[in-house]
Amino acid sequence: MFRRLQLSLNGFHPIVKVLLVGTIFARVASSMSLPFLAIYLIAKTDMSPTMIGITIGLGSLAGMLGGFFGGHLSDRFGRRIVMLAAIYTWGAVFLGFAVTGVPIVFALLNAVNGLCRSFYEPVSQALMADLTESEKRYQIFSLRYMAINIGVAVGPLLGTLFAAMDGSLPWTITGITYIVYAILLHVLLKKFGIRNIEGEKKEPVTIAKSWNVIRGDRAFRYFILGGIVTAIGYSQMTSTLSQFIEQNFANGVAVFAWMMSVNAIAVVLFQIPFSKWAEKRKPLTAIAAGSVCYALGDIGFAFSTNWWLLVLSMLVFTWGEILTFPAGSVMLDKLAPEGMRGTYFGAQTFTNLGFFIGPWLGGFLLQDYGGTTLFIVIAAISLVAIWFYRAGEIGEAAVQKRAA
Repeated sequence: MFRRLQLSLNGFHPIVKVLLVGTIFARVASSMSLPFLAIYLIAKTDMSPTMIGITIGLGSLAGMLGGFFGGHLSDRFGRRIVMLAAIYTWGAVFLGFAVTGVPIVFALLNAVNGLCRSFYEPVSQALMADLTESEKRYQIFSLRYMAINIGVAVGPLLGTLFAAMDGSLPWTITGITYIVYAILLHVLLKKFGIRNIEGEKKEPVTIAKSWNVIRGDRAFRYFILGGIVTAIGYSQMTSTLSQFIEQNFANGVAVFAWMMSVNAIAVVLFQIPFSKWAEKRKPLTAIAAGSVCYALGDIGFAFSTNWWLLVLSMLVFTWGEILTFPAGSVMLDKLAPEGMRGTYFGAQTFTNLGFFIGPWLGGFLLQDYGGTTLFIVIAAISLVAIWFYRAGEIGEAAVQKRAA
């Protein structure tokens, strides 16, 4: 996997390569700990299930609100400062998880965790776009998504191993990994002159101006709505799908674990060939094809009668995320005015609203109407996203026509 990634990196800026490789190790580290946060809180505190849910939810809420501000700060003060501050703080947060046992401190730490993620990830994407020619940006966003999935595939296994030795050990290792990554990135950003590049590009942009530009960007509003709708559908994979399988299939937990492995492996295997197909086409074409794959995968879940149909449906569903996630980043890059790329990538975190609505809606449909109805409805919702993205593309074309 690493060899394949290395071969695909030829021709990209050294910092882009560093960010991609760093993404793998950072995601391996965070996947050792964060997926097990609920279990960790049960072991370390006497928090109720409701309080544990609120504590975990604070991370997503803080991330949804923080992305816009982090992106704006990176446009105003530079990518380097915001990224490094986020990673150093992130490392301290994970070390805090390892040593504390106080419920309120856990809640505050997870809120800061969400803020760090919402600051770092959009800004790192914006920096990758800054340093990459426009025709290669689909490829770089695809490679970034593949790097994330390599980390997510490996991390939980290591987390289980280390947690068996000591429950706090995965959090300690994650914190140390992030601090080491921050130091290396700090040195390399300085070495390759990112400060000088930012100095040439940077123009003062107030937060009020940033908000007014986004608020008046009709195409961007449609893009966010499309992202929210897509997130409602995608969130079922991590919320209701496991419950549906456990209720309706023998050895449901094992079957779902295999499906998650298929998801991660398929991303690694298919990301590069799919990106070569998609980068020759408009982002909307890839998003539309991906949304159809989501819908077909959901229909497959709804009518699966054995484990291999579930696995096949997961494969088709995974093709959808391979196509939509990088294409969404490319479409957003095209929408962002020059000098406000960080703000736009940061504001993309507003689509996290879909990850809040999705589990609630899916749980309601599963409980009251059953899994078949749930996934048919979600399939239809996934197709609706195409209309919003199409409306955003039309709006972007209209703006460009007036500008010309």
